[in-house]
Formats: sequence, C-alpha cells, structure tokens
Amino acid sequence: MGNKILLVEDDQNFGDVLRSYLEMHDYVVTLAIDGEAGLEAFKKGTFDLCITDVMMPKKDGFTMAKEIRGVNKEVPIIFLTAKTLKEDVLEGFKIGADDYITKPF
Repeated sequence: MGNKILLVEDDQNFGDVLRSYLEMHDYVVTLAIDGEAGLEAFKKGTFDLCITDVMMPKKDGFTMAKEIRGVNKEVPIIFLTAKTLKEDVLEGFKIGADDYITKPF
C-alpha cells in the first residue's frame, strides 16, 4: 500500500484525472470536493500529503490549510491552484505550504 494523499479539488473532472494518475503510481488517494469536506477527511484520516486547490466552495484552501496547521504542523501541504498573484503565493507559504504550484501546469 502506498502513501496516503488527501486531494482537495472542486473541479470534479480534474480531481478524478489527478486521483487516477496518482493511484496508477501506487498512492492511496482520498478526494474531497471542497475545503469543508477536505478538513473533515483530514481529521478522520492519516495522510502523508495534502494537495489542495485554493478557490473552492464552502471553505477555501487557505482557510482549510490554516486549520490543518492548527492540528498538524508536519504533514506537507501543496497548493495546486489558478491563483498566480505574488500575494497569493506568499500567503500560501505564510500559512505553511511546502509548495505552491500554479495551473495550468
């Protein structure tokens, strides 16, 4: 069994494609469709990595990541987002992101 990844992405098609790709490379992926569902999944599971979008319904990725960092400072967080402004990238790292990847890639 591979490492466990929490993938939080509101674009269902993109989320499904990314999940399938990761699973082909032996990762175990939990896909959540918004920040609220992502935070709930994180609290219930044990993950080796969190990959999250920023712009999502119910709870944005920045807010979710802050809450994750409140309970776990160790799990790596990667933002995968269309938000490309320098201020957004800096905000992501300020929150505690380990990487910030912009779409499209």
